[in-house]
This record gives sequence, C-alpha cells and structure tokens, in this order.
Amino acid sequence: MLNGKKIILGITGSIAAYKSAMLARILVKAGAEVQVIMTPCAKEFITPLTMSSLTGRPVLIDFFEHKNGSWNSHVELGIWADFMVIAPATANTLAKMATGICDNLLLTTYLSARCQTIIAPAMDLDMFSHITTSENISKLKARGVVVIEPSSGELASGLNGKGRMEEPENIVSKIALLSKNKQDLINKKVLVTAGPTYEHIDPVRFIGNHSSGKMGFALAEELANRGAEVTLISGPVSIKTENKNIKRIDVITADEMFNQSVETFPKCDVAIMCAAVADYKPINTTTQKLKRTAESISIDLTPTQDIAKHLGSIKKENQRLVGFALETNNEIENSKQKLSSKNLDFIVLNSLNEKGAGFKHDTNKVSIFFNDGKVIPFEMKLKKDVAHDIVDALVSIM
Repeated sequence: MLNGKKIILGITGSIAAYKSAMLARILVKAGAEVQVIMTPCAKEFITPLTMSSLTGRPVLIDFFEHKNGSWNSHVELGIWADFMVIAPATANTLAKMATGICDNLLLTTYLSARCQTIIAPAMDLDMFSHITTSENISKLKARGVVVIEPSSGELASGLNGKGRMEEPENIVSKIALLSKNKQDLINKKVLVTAGPTYEHIDPVRFIGNHSSGKMGFALAEELANRGAEVTLISGPVSIKTENKNIKRIDVITADEMFNQSVETFPKCDVAIMCAAVADYKPINTTTQKLKRTAESISIDLTPTQDIAKHLGSIKKENQRLVGFALETNNEIENSKQKLSSKNLDFIVLNSLNEKGAGFKHDTNKVSIFFNDGKVIPFEMKLKKDVAHDIVDALVSIM
C-alpha cells in the first residue's frame, strides 16, 4: 500500500502519543520507511526506545548528537521524505507551524520539507475549539497542509468532546489515498473560471444568477492537487481556496472576467470555463440608486462577450478548452451546438432538471461530450468527485 514510501513521523507532547506507536507499526507493515522525529516534550509520553524498536531506525530529537559530534540535518530530512506526518499535533506545535517558529528539530524539518505535510491534531476540546487554534489550522490548510480532523469522545481531561487524535488505521488510509493521487499535471498551467457575474443596474442592484462557485472551486483544487499551476478567475462567491498552487483573481462583471481570461489564456495549457457568466448586461447604468415610482420602467440589455467562444477562436493546437452547459431544455442538442460553435475539446453538461444538480448543491450529475462524438455519462456525485472525473477526462486528451 505504501511500499517504498519515505515517511517522517513527527510526535509532539500529547497523551495521544501512545497512538503513534501503533501508527508507526501500521506504516512499517504497509511497506513504508519511517523516520521518527520527537519533540523534547514528547519523550515524557512515549520513549524513543519504543519508537526505534518499531521502525528499526534511531529516533531523532535534538539538532546535535553530542556523543559522536554529529548533527541531524533538517534539510536532508526534508528532501528525503515523501510525506511528513505529525501525529499527534498539539496546539503549541500548530501555532509554531502557522507562524514559522522553529525551535526544535521537528519544526525546522517541517519548514524544510518539500513533501506533503499531514497533521492529526490532538488536544482538549476547549483548546481545539479556541479561535486561535481554528485560525492556525485555517492558515495551515491554506498553505496545503492536510488536516485529519480529530474525533469526538472521552478526553484525558475527563471531558467529552472533539479533540481525540484520529485512529492510526484511518490516518494510514488517508496517507495511502494521498499517495495514490495522480501527479499527472505537473508543469501544466490551467485557467479556471468559476462563480457568477454581476451586471450592475445601479450602485445597489444587479443582474446575476444563483451560482455558488462550488463546482469551479472543486475543479481548481483537484487540478492543483494533481500538480497543475492554477489561475482561478472567480466572480463574487464566499468560498476560500486551500491549495497554495492556486492563484485567485476576483472579478465582478462579465467584462472583467473576459479581460482577465483573455490575458491569462495565452500563457496556459488548458482553460476550463465553469463560470456562470451573464449573457446580457444593462446598456445604461445609473450612478444613483433608482427610486421607486408609480410608473413601470424597462431596462435595455445588450449581449456580453462570449468568453469561451473568444478563447476558442484564439486557441492554439497544443491548448485544450473545456466548457460547461447548464441547460433546462434540449440539453443534448444545446450542448453539442456549443461544443462545435465554441471550438471546445469537450463540454460538461449538467441540467437543472436533475434534483441535486446545478447551482448551490454540493452534488452534481454530469455528462461529458467530446468533440470526436464520444459521450460519458456519470451518476450523481459530490462535486469534488465530479471534479476528479472531469480532470481525468482532460488528462485523457492531453
């Protein structure tokens, strides 16, 4: 399962350190090479001899080995590892990771590590729910650290709540899943558009739609997790990005999204047009709020620029362009027409007629239509799983 994978197992000063022994044993049994690094405080909860016996490697704690005059190179350790797993991760260690403090070998190795870092927090429920801890975890997530949430149950303090380090078997399953993740888009640059656009009527009113941006953001995360350098151009949404390989550009109007897309696309290998861009905008807008009167008013609309069609017209032979079609009628015919007229490599169809699909839902049901006539239908799935299917389809034509 993890045959040949090199894993640094960091252990910090928590009563949950007893679980680290079982974690190390399962990792070794799965075929991994495990190098344990303990904080000085961790020695109070589990002995280095125990961990060394389980891994077959000396446990590292200090920067210097005074007996033989050598030192433990955090740089070499950071280059050596395929994964760095800190379990348990105390509130103190999380805070130092978030702020860049490196006053022990484990933390200096974390700052030197080039691999994926995984943390399994363990602490009392009030410490875990404290706003400072929440903010530190959010910072680490934003930098690409994978957080394995603690479970709920009886804690060492005698209280009952969330803060128990996740069970070793589940941590290993997560590492194995990450290990399986394809890195098939390394060195590829991908443009993704997401969310709605707002077309102003006056300073407080606009024409918009119900897009939440969830599908586009799921695609951006999937692409980045598979090694791509992603530029995400997003309309007004409340979602935050997590992977550090995502460059986010926020826009409001269709014109702004058009301009940013046209500027970015020539530097990219792929563009995925997932945004729900307004088809029309008001010809005239007012600088003052429109007041209610007894008379009706009309708003003249003009078409917005078709971003996907324009990119299709300038697409080079080595570039790929993916579109989306959200339809309420004649779904297949409309999708095929867009596929052809916009010079797309494939188009993703989702229908508002499907319960649980489309705007605001966490799930989606799509079909992919390729320009060679092939069609792949999918079942209803979480949008993050739909994103995986779409990226697989993209890789298949690159």
